[in-house]
Amino acid sequence: MPVDLEALKSAPRILIEAALAPVAGTRIQPTGFPDLGPAVYQDANDVPTLLVESAQSMANRLEAVCWDEGTNDIAPELKGLPFVRVKLAGLGDGSDTTTSLQEFHRLNSPYIMSGKNAAGLVFADVLKPELGLATVAGASRPAASRRGKGAATTPEQPAEEAAPTEKEPDDVAGVVNLRKFATVCFKYDPNSLVHGVFLEKIAGRLRHPRALSAFIEATGVGRADSGGVKFDRALPKPKVAGVDAKGGYGNVPFHRTEFTAKTITAFFSLDLSQIRGYGLPAEATSLLEVLSLWKIRKFLNSNMRLRSACELELAKGEESIVVKRPQSGFKLPAADELANELKKLIGKCKASFADPLVTELTWKAKE
Repeated sequence: MPVDLEALKSAPRILIEAALAPVAGTRIQPTGFPDLGPAVYQDANDVPTLLVESAQSMANRLEAVCWDEGTNDIAPELKGLPFVRVKLAGLGDGSDTTTSLQEFHRLNSPYIMSGKNAAGLVFADVLKPELGLATVAGASRPAASRRGKGAATTPEQPAEEAAPTEKEPDDVAGVVNLRKFATVCFKYDPNSLVHGVFLEKIAGRLRHPRALSAFIEATGVGRADSGGVKFDRALPKPKVAGVDAKGGYGNVPFHRTEFTAKTITAFFSLDLSQIRGYGLPAEATSLLEVLSLWKIRKFLNSNMRLRSACELELAKGEESIVVKRPQSGFKLPAADELANELKKLIGKCKASFADPLVTELTWKAKE
C-alpha cells in the first residue's frame, strides 16, 4: 500500500505519541545526568514526572536504526542513500572506519571535516566552494604591547623599536545561503537534515536545527530504591593482601534507584515547515519526510532496550500509537510500507546525490 503524504502538504508539523510499558515488571531505569542523576520534576498539574530518555539520546537512537551493525553497513532499507565514510588511518592498525551516519556531529565530525579525499583535499575545503564560500586570509595588525603604559625603556628595549605584528585568523567570507547549504547536505548525507547539522568548523553561520525531535517521559512516578553487593570470591577483606576497594577488590555494597510510573509516553515531533523551507525538489522533500517517519516506526518496532533495566514495548500494540497532528486521519504507516516508499523516492532523487554515493575519506592525526 503506497504511503499517502497528501494530508501532510499543508500541515506545519507531525506530532506522534506512543504509550509504552515495561516488558517485564513495573520498574524502569531512567537516563541519568552527571552531577544531577535522574531528572525528576513536577509537571504543570503538580504530577511527579520523570525524563526517561532525553531529546539528545533519542536523536542517537533514531539515527542508530540507519546502521546495520551486523554487516557494518547502511540499513538494507536505505541502500542508495549517500553518506560519508572515513578510514581512521591514524588509529590502531588503520583499518577502523566511521561514517556520517554514526558520528554524533554527523557531517561536522572532526574526522570528516579534516579527512582527505583521494585527491588529497580536505573535505571542509571541498564543501566551501559548493556552499559559495571562500577562505579569506586574516590581515596583520599591530600586536598588543607586552609592556604597560609608561613602562621604562632599557638599552635592550629602545623606545623607537619597531612594533611587532600579529595575524588575524583566517575567516570564511560570503553570504550564507541556507537553501544551498541544505542542497549540499542532501547531496552527501540526507540524514543530517533530519537530525540537524552545524558546520561550525567551516563557518558558525552554517546551521540547520533538528527537524525530527523526540523524548520519553513518565508521569505519576515513584522511587524504587534497592541495592546489592559486588562479591569478591578471592579477597572479601582485601586489606589482608595490602589492596583495597579503590583497585576493585573486596565486597562492595551499592545502591540503585529505579522508578515506577502510571504512564510512559514517547513523544515525536517532525517539523514539516522546516523541511519544506530547505527549498529542495518535491521528491527530496518527500524523501526526508518518509525517512523521518521510517525512523520513528523502526524505533517503535525495535526492542526499545534503552538500558539494562529499561526495556519497553508498545503498551497496547498499534492502538498505542496516536497521531495528534495533523488531525486529518493520518496514521503512521507500517515499516514495510515506508521502506517501499523510500526505495521509490531514493531512485527519484539519484541525480541530487553525490557520485559515488559513498564519499570515501581518510583521516590521520596531526603529527
